[in-house]
Amino acid sequence: MLNMQKKQLAKSLTGIQGLDEITGGGLPQGRPTLVCGAAGCGKTLLGVEFLVHGAVQYDEPGVLMTFEETAEEITQNVASLGWNLNQLIANGKLIIDHVYIDPHNTEESGQYDLEGLFIRLGSAIQEIGAKRVVLDTIEVLFAGFNNDLIVRVELRRLFRWLKAQGVTVIITGERGENALTRKGLEEYVSDCVIRLEQRTVEELTTRFLQIFKYRGSSHGTNEYPFLIEENGIAVAPITSLGLDHEVSDQQISTGISRLDTMLGGGGYYRGSSILVTGMAGTGKTTLAGYFAKATCDRGERCLYLATEESPQQILRNQRSIGLELSDYVENGLLRFEAVRPTVYGLEMRLVKINSWIKEFQPSVVVIDPMSNLATSATLSQTKYFLLRLIDLFKSQQITVFFTSLLQGGSPLEHTEVGVSSLMDTWIELRTTETNGERNRIIYILKSRGMKHSNQVREFLVTSQGVELMDVYLGQSGFLTGTARAEQQAQEKIVQLSRQQEFERKKRRFEHQQAITEAQIKALETQLAIDQDELDMFSEQEGLSQQVLFENRDKMADLRKADDKD
Repeated sequence: MLNMQKKQLAKSLTGIQGLDEITGGGLPQGRPTLVCGAAGCGKTLLGVEFLVHGAVQYDEPGVLMTFEETAEEITQNVASLGWNLNQLIANGKLIIDHVYIDPHNTEESGQYDLEGLFIRLGSAIQEIGAKRVVLDTIEVLFAGFNNDLIVRVELRRLFRWLKAQGVTVIITGERGENALTRKGLEEYVSDCVIRLEQRTVEELTTRFLQIFKYRGSSHGTNEYPFLIEENGIAVAPITSLGLDHEVSDQQISTGISRLDTMLGGGGYYRGSSILVTGMAGTGKTTLAGYFAKATCDRGERCLYLATEESPQQILRNQRSIGLELSDYVENGLLRFEAVRPTVYGLEMRLVKINSWIKEFQPSVVVIDPMSNLATSATLSQTKYFLLRLIDLFKSQQITVFFTSLLQGGSPLEHTEVGVSSLMDTWIELRTTETNGERNRIIYILKSRGMKHSNQVREFLVTSQGVELMDVYLGQSGFLTGTARAEQQAQEKIVQLSRQQEFERKKRRFEHQQAITEAQIKALETQLAIDQDELDMFSEQEGLSQQVLFENRDKMADLRKADDKD
């Protein structure tokens, strides 16, 4: 039975941001890797960084054999990146060997071999126990030779010798006209081939990295932009292909209590993407400021990427509505990065954002406004950039807040770059013009995964902050601003008039009730008097009858009347 268990190829981590992810763990261990490209692409820098990270992070000494620049020149060139090559040399972690070959004094005659190079390089490897080697650049070795057969044989011999030493090697090569290298041979004998390229489109220059070949390992095949930063090379992050990022049920406050209520009572979902659209002056940056403040109030970090205003201007403007954000900047909870869209291409911006995220570790990122990014690329490129950017944020559970400017006359419920379908929550701000004034309104177009309000609210921005008001709903639609205030005043007058009329009728009733009750009381009194008089008359009548009978009997006795049986 066949053993189907996969055996992974041994790899050496480069320590270069993004490159280890693209290669699936680094360069092939104990094998040669060819890095080719035109002048200025960063070949030498990539090789030196590979050696520096190996010596510092992975305790793997290295040898740099250079055929063009001297050791002093290379040391000076990379010092601005914070790399002290002299210290590594003193610590026995690095050897830089400059081999000078003058092609003008080289004549092709008889046999040619690299035995001297093998002895020199082998000695350096043994001296410090090197695990990594960089040869920069290989064309210089064969600059004076036109016999491709000799070059091919010696290249194969060089690569076999390097493999026999058990070291991981980077060999740099200049780009050819119709091949990856000038000789067009190195890529065939290398186990891994990385191409670096530099392109200028619409006055914006971008460097790209692409892995053409990697024997024994899967790898990314796309072109990946990379940036040479103040601390080395940074390759653009790889975006997920599987949409398998985790989601959270936790809601975080928008910073505006009534907007939280409109969003299911708790605000935005953590790790979601939020879009606020509206024309100029509708309050998009104001909402961004409130969300940034709410984030910092929770003790979390917020990265604010401004593409239109300077940080000082944003802080001043937010202060005018009662938001003081400068304290959070001083405390390290809020960080501004303000860069015009024309400074970087979209790919470079993606690299920079990824670098800022790794450095600052924010839980919330604000991009204000997103629509400016389209000025440095086509709409399709901008949409692809935002797709990758949102995927980057979601993979790290970072909540991202976009604002997008709508141009006057453009359709409502619309974005300039067509990314509304990528957003989890979409809030739209509008202005309505009535009675000679413009008033802001706010409503939620969508918010995935929660019950949210479908009501329109008036959005008031004052020196004391933001307030969401109920709009007046009537037969002619809804009213805002002074029209709403006037209508509410009229309704208050009508209500007061009705209340006064009610009180008036109530008092009239109470007065009539009192009169009636008094009349009833008087009648009851008169009835009682009449009853007493009747009782007295009845009593008097009874006494009168008694007296009458008694007097008759007395009269009969006096007259001696006969008894009557």
